[in-house]
Amino acid sequence: MQQLAQHQGLLPSPWVVQCVQQWLAGQPCGVAGLRALDLACGAGRHARWLAQKGFSVHAVDRQQPEPALHSSEADFELMDLEQEEWPLLGRQYDVIVVTNYLHRPHLPNLLNNLKSQGGLLVYETFMAGNAEFGSPRNPDFLLAPNELLQLCSNLQVLRFEQGLRTLPSPAMIQRGMFISGAWSEIQSGTKTLFVEGTK
Repeated sequence: MQQLAQHQGLLPSPWVVQCVQQWLAGQPCGVAGLRALDLACGAGRHARWLAQKGFSVHAVDRQQPEPALHSSEADFELMDLEQEEWPLLGRQYDVIVVTNYLHRPHLPNLLNNLKSQGGLLVYETFMAGNAEFGSPRNPDFLLAPNELLQLCSNLQVLRFEQGLRTLPSPAMIQRGMFISGAWSEIQSGTKTLFVEGTK
């Protein structure tokens, strides 16, 4: 974390940290062998943090992160995520992290990239009303109230929040923690801890 602190822009989102750590607490074999996707990774702050936690990380974006991601931190791939054909077709991940990014047409495809049982999706982005505070202002990039719940209706909701965020800067935010699979499976075994976080 000290290395991350040298680049304030590389500090991971507290929401991502909390959600991933909660999920990891329910993994009996730890992080060994788990694959994570940092979608539209930007500067790579979450890719770096996930790699520090021990994940095998695939980071994708249409621009190279600055500073560049090293191979020890993530497998970075330049990728246009908004082309007609979904470029991640057929790939599977245990964890998918998405922050400050929304492209509705391919969201169903992204959900298919999540492992079918016990996979974790952590999503945090802007919502309606954010124009009052800054970019983005375009409705194409702003979730409607409760929209993330609708878009992820095939997943189980573990945590969900929406509304005004004050830190690190004022913004209207919608964020969720979702897990794949049947609820009966989530409640069983080591995953009982998730019940407390459900809203």
